[in-house]
Amino acid sequence: MRRSLMTPSLILSLVGLLTAAPAALADDVGTQPDVTSFGFSVSPTTVSPGGIVTLSANACEVPTVSVDAPVFDATELNEGHTATARVYDDAKPGAQYEVEFNCNGERGTTMLTIAASGIRHGVKAGIGGSSAGFDAGQLAVGAALVAGVLGASVYLLRRRATD
Repeated sequence: MRRSLMTPSLILSLVGLLTAAPAALADDVGTQPDVTSFGFSVSPTTVSPGGIVTLSANACEVPTVSVDAPVFDATELNEGHTATARVYDDAKPGAQYEVEFNCNGERGTTMLTIAASGIRHGVKAGIGGSSAGFDAGQLAVGAALVAGVLGASVYLLRRRATD
């Protein structure tokens, strides 16, 4: 009897490959930065108004890459080094802005999103100790529990030593 080459697992594999191929070839509709002969990035891609972004570019044949966006001052990256830029305090939360990298006339762009939250300059970190937020009664109960455990341990160890 002749055996068929089209097994169920082979058929499922082919169906999976054929359905995945169009998605792999589809355009990303602007979610990725432009494809250029040089690499570039903005980090982080989402920042609060007044926040700092790190700009980088590499493989540009000229010594400087200019970076421009409507939400921070124009910046130049020298010989592959990174630079930072401070986003304007009045940048609109929730908006997206185009960041343009220019390497000897070749232009690449990516998007920078302004965070919609109200956090601008960090978070309240507390006083740094483990007693923050506890009142004297809670501290006394905790101390009594620790003392009780230590006392019970000493009692049990002494009793065991005399046996």
